[in-house]
Amino acid sequence: MIRFQGVSLRYGNGPQVLRDVSFELEPGSFHFLVGPSGPGKSSLLRLMYLALRPTRGTVELFGRDLTETPRRELPALRRRIGIVFQDFRLLDHLTVFDNVALPLCLAGLRAGSVCEHVGELINWVGLGHHVESRLPVLSDGEKQWVAIARAIVARPSLLLADEPTGNLDPDLGLRLTQLFAELNKIGTTVVMATHNETLAVRFPFATLRINEGQVAVGQRRAGRLQ
Repeated sequence: MIRFQGVSLRYGNGPQVLRDVSFELEPGSFHFLVGPSGPGKSSLLRLMYLALRPTRGTVELFGRDLTETPRRELPALRRRIGIVFQDFRLLDHLTVFDNVALPLCLAGLRAGSVCEHVGELINWVGLGHHVESRLPVLSDGEKQWVAIARAIVARPSLLLADEPTGNLDPDLGLRLTQLFAELNKIGTTVVMATHNETLAVRFPFATLRINEGQVAVGQRRAGRLQ
């Protein structure tokens, strides 16, 4: 469960980015986060992945009130979250394999398990020929797939994606969204920010629509994936 109750957010002395936001997302749900360009969508995601605390109100995640959770306990909660950043945030000095494997290594998995699982996932996203490559030789689209593989390798309880299709052509963007839909089927809660509402309407998922600092939750639509 993700619950926002009366959440407002401002940066420093600037205007409010979010104003009195309240909503609940059930475990195992899929929501497209849509709305005009601006800081609102990314700020909402940053609150969800514990990079920010609200100026006012409460955010609950995994049954915990994040505004009262000690900072020392936040890393354990973050390990249950997969994040696809708009600017990748990959480590250029590491290979593709090591970037994708990083969440599993931090979680203390055995080397054999890491190698098998990471290798399969890198092949699945079509980067098997780059498994030992370092990031500077990859295109932006290839870096996006590395970031996606890293975000899902540990099968997170919650997957947050900030404009993940922005560096992909339409066919690859559709393939990526279908991948997220498959993860959702096995229980992962997904929140995917996108400016591409044409893509969003092809899937029978609900929306979080942000506009002028407020958020409205739309209903899941009937129908099948197209």
